[in-house]
Amino acid sequence: MTKIDLYKIPEIELTYKRKVKADDRPKISSSWDAYKLFRENWDDLTINLAEEFKIMLLDRNNRCMGIVPISKGGVSGTVVDPKLIFASALKARACAIILGHNHPSGNTKHSRADKEITDKLVQGGQYLDLKVLDHIIVTDENYLSFADEGLTL
Repeated sequence: MTKIDLYKIPEIELTYKRKVKADDRPKISSSWDAYKLFRENWDDLTINLAEEFKIMLLDRNNRCMGIVPISKGGVSGTVVDPKLIFASALKARACAIILGHNHPSGNTKHSRADKEITDKLVQGGQYLDLKVLDHIIVTDENYLSFADEGLTL
């Protein structure tokens, strides 16, 4: 049997640095609140250029713990890796998330791919006891909320 050299095993460290007290963080009470916060955190120079996917991390009181950029793509799509989404949410010890991505075209209509990734993430979240509350399609002037439209969450 070979002896394992513990110094050759990568160390994994989990930390959470809270810079803002919970009561001072924005509370999300509606899809409009989520859209406004996503929109304020989207780059005006790229919102109409390329598709990006982000997640909003929420605590038990639906206060925003942060927004995590997940991917940047091209004009008509971006790759969404569920492992990155759930790793970010779990590391931050979020209780819920809101998905968000932009449509550079300015059209808020959801695609089949948008619906499929939402359903996949909702299902994954159920296994982890992590609620996916909504999926917001962000444009520079408007939005679509999957929850408001009854697009199963």
